[in-house]
Amino acid sequence: MKSIFAKRGLIVSCQALPGEPLYRRGTMALMAIAAEQGGAIGIRANGPVDIRDIKQAVGLPVIGLLKREIPGSDIYITPELEDVEAIIEAGADVVAMDMTNREGRLERVPALIRRCHEAGVAVMADISTLEEGILAEQLGADLISTTLSGYTPYSPQQEAPDLELVRQLSSRLKKPVVAEGRIWSPEEAVQALAAGAEYVVVGGAITRPQLITRKYVSQVDSWLKTQLPGGNR
Repeated sequence: MKSIFAKRGLIVSCQALPGEPLYRRGTMALMAIAAEQGGAIGIRANGPVDIRDIKQAVGLPVIGLLKREIPGSDIYITPELEDVEAIIEAGADVVAMDMTNREGRLERVPALIRRCHEAGVAVMADISTLEEGILAEQLGADLISTTLSGYTPYSPQQEAPDLELVRQLSSRLKKPVVAEGRIWSPEEAVQALAAGAEYVVVGGAITRPQLITRKYVSQVDSWLKTQLPGGNR
């Protein structure tokens, strides 16, 4: 399938979840406009409403997904065919979906991939290990993303981005590798590209101000605790 993105670079994830301060109609479209003005090459968005709004607001390719919790299941990124259909209908250029090796997931995703390709839409596999990435490519995914590293119990649990997984995937796969997850600085984004990623997805560090504030507050509070009473505050 022809490359969706015009060049290598930064994809900005514009997502807000229920209960978060930016979870309101139109806010993520504004975030996408800001990302486009800043030079992003694509947007990752959650849900048909935001996907439609963003497609109308910017001229960038949109990776669409639908986060939906199903009782008794840990699969929440575009879990079923009905979710794929909703994303396609909303106009996404790429459908992102969980392709971890859990709950028989890899036996069900071929039908989801076929539906996307029938509609002329590319597929991004959100995986957590090298083995899952290899299987996802074999099943027909067009992009392989490290999105779920750290979110499965058998993948590395770490604060830093999983650059080792990026290196492993880029050395084994023919399809483009996408680095996503816990990338909090421009330096880490560059490190991901140097490790072999074709694209880097950054979300929280750009579009979730409550998380950005929390990181600043954590550092500030840690420093203040080291000061003597009555010291420089």
